[in-house]
Amino acid sequence: MAVPVKFSGMVLNLFVLLFLVSVMNFPAVSEAKIRRYKWELKYEYKSPDCFKKLVITINGRTPGPTIVAEQGDTIIVELKNSLWTENTAIHWHGIRQIGTPWFDGTEGVTQCPILPGETFVYRFVVDRPGTYLYHAHYGMQREAGLYGSIRVSLPAGVSEPFAYDDDRSIILMDWYHKSAYEQAAGLVSIPFQWVGEPQSILINGKGKFNCSSLASPSLNVSTVCNVSNPECTPYALTVIPGKTYRLRISSLTALSALSFQLEGHNMTVVEADGHYVEPFVVQNLFIYSGETYSVLIKTDQDPSRNYWATTTVVSRRPVTPPGLAFLNYYPNHPRRYPPTIPPPGPVWDDVSLRVNQSLAIKARQGIITPPPPQTTDRMIVLLNTQNRFNGFVRWSVNNVSFNLPHTPYLIALKQNLLHAFDQTPPPDGYDFKNYDIFSVQSNENATTSNGIYRLDFNSTVDIILQNANTMNEKNSETHPWHLHGHDFWVLGYGPGKFDVYNDPKKFNLVDPIMKNTVPVHTYGWTALRFRADNPGVWAFHCHIESHFFMGMGVVFEEGIEKVGKLPSSIMGCVHRP
Repeated sequence: MAVPVKFSGMVLNLFVLLFLVSVMNFPAVSEAKIRRYKWELKYEYKSPDCFKKLVITINGRTPGPTIVAEQGDTIIVELKNSLWTENTAIHWHGIRQIGTPWFDGTEGVTQCPILPGETFVYRFVVDRPGTYLYHAHYGMQREAGLYGSIRVSLPAGVSEPFAYDDDRSIILMDWYHKSAYEQAAGLVSIPFQWVGEPQSILINGKGKFNCSSLASPSLNVSTVCNVSNPECTPYALTVIPGKTYRLRISSLTALSALSFQLEGHNMTVVEADGHYVEPFVVQNLFIYSGETYSVLIKTDQDPSRNYWATTTVVSRRPVTPPGLAFLNYYPNHPRRYPPTIPPPGPVWDDVSLRVNQSLAIKARQGIITPPPPQTTDRMIVLLNTQNRFNGFVRWSVNNVSFNLPHTPYLIALKQNLLHAFDQTPPPDGYDFKNYDIFSVQSNENATTSNGIYRLDFNSTVDIILQNANTMNEKNSETHPWHLHGHDFWVLGYGPGKFDVYNDPKKFNLVDPIMKNTVPVHTYGWTALRFRADNPGVWAFHCHIESHFFMGMGVVFEEGIEKVGKLPSSIMGCVHRP
C-alpha cells in the first residue's frame, strides 16, 4: 500500500529537509519486529452452521487466528501437520514473498507438501500494509476450514489517508456439508458429479443451516444438526454509536461470488487488495473469492436497535440461503434480533451492477503509487473454457488443462530437473478469428499439460482474461483470478470478445488500481499488466476451489537464476542422491 502525499514544490523541499534533520537527531518511530506463531493443524468435529462435520482447525479454531503485524515485520509460523493422513501447505495470499519465493506455500509450484506429523517453518516479511489472507493450497483443503486473515498496519506514526476510530475484520466463506474429498471424487468421476451449491454462507466462521430440512424417520436430527449449538450463534459486529469504523472485508469462498451489505448503512470503499482506492460509496459490496476490501461505515443510525449484516450469492442462481450476522449497537444485547427482515440483496444475475463496481475501483489520487508502464513487452490472452477429456470434464486455458507435477517447479528449475515437467510452453492465445465465445464449442484439440510460461525478467506483461461459454447452452461463469508473487494494474474490463488491435487503446493508463485478484465477468474480458520483477515461479489461477482443481490455472517463471539457495525444508518430495 502506498503512503499519502501532502506536500509539493518548495513546501515539499522544506519538509524533506526537516525530515532528514529529524531522522539524524531522533531514533526511528518504529522498528520492524519478529512475530512468531505456533500452529497445529487437526481434524476436529465442529458445527459452523449448526451441522456437525469434520473440519481442519488451527489450534482448535476455524477460521484460524488472525495474523496482526506492522509493515516491515517478519512473520514466523511454525506449523505442525497433525492431520495424520493428509499432506498440507499454506499460501500467504497477497504477500509477494520478495526474496522468499520458496515460502509462497503453493504445493507443486514452490514447495513439496508438508507430510503428516511434520513441522514446517514459514518465514517471510510483510512488506506492505493492507488486508491479506492465508489458506490451504493443497487439494481442496481450503474449504475444509483451513483459512484466516492477515492484517498489516502502517508503522507507528504514519497515518492512513482516511480517518477511523477502530477497525474490524470480516471474512466470508461458503460452506459445504460434503467433505472436500467427497467433492473431489465427484469431479474426477465418470459420469461427472458437480459439487453443487454450498449449504451455507459463513460470516467470521458462523452461519445458520435449516436443520429441519434434514428431517427423516430414520435420523435423529439433533445428533448431526442443532440450531441451539453456540458454535453457530450468529456473529455480532459490536460498534459504539457515533463512531467511524474500518471494516476489512475479505472472501475465501470455494465457489460463490457474494454481495455484502449492512442494513441502513452506506459503505465507503477505501482499500482493495492492499491498495488505496479513490473513495466511492456502495450499499452492496460485490466481492469475489480471494479479494479483500476496506470500507468505512458511520454508526449514525438509531442506536436503540441492532441491524442486519447480510451476505447473498450473486452471479449464480441462488440456492444457498443468505449469510446473516448482527451489526450490534452497544449497549444493546449482541444477540438481539433486529425488528426488520434481512434486506434481500441485489438481483443475482444483474451483471451490469457488478461490472460498474469493478470499473469504479481506481487508484487513490495524491498517493505515491507506481504508474503502469505505458507499453508492454508481451501480451498473453487466456481463454477460459470447459472441455471434456476422455470422458472427464475439465476447465482449460487456451485449450490446455493444467495439472501439477510431482516435483515442484521451483525445485526442478533450480536443480535443472527439466524432465520433471513438460518443456513445451502453453500457447499465448487462441484462434481469435474463428472461436465463438457465445456458444458451446467442441474444443476437439484440448489437452492436459504442466508446461509453464517463461517470462523475461523485468519485462512488462499484459494478461487478457477472456471468458466464454461453458459446455451448457447460454452459460458463462464469473471467474476470480489470483496472481501469486505480484500485484498487477487492472487496465480495463469489457463485454464480448477482446479485440487485440482496438481494445488496448481503451486501457486505463492514468489511475488503474493495483490488485492481486480480479474477476473476469460473464462473456467478457479483463486486462491486467504486471512487471515480471520478482524472481521465482508463481501460480496464476482461478480462485474457485473446484475450478483450479479441474485445471483452470497457469504458472509463470521469471528470473529463476536470481533465486537464492533453496531451503532443504521445502524438498521433502524430491529424491536426494
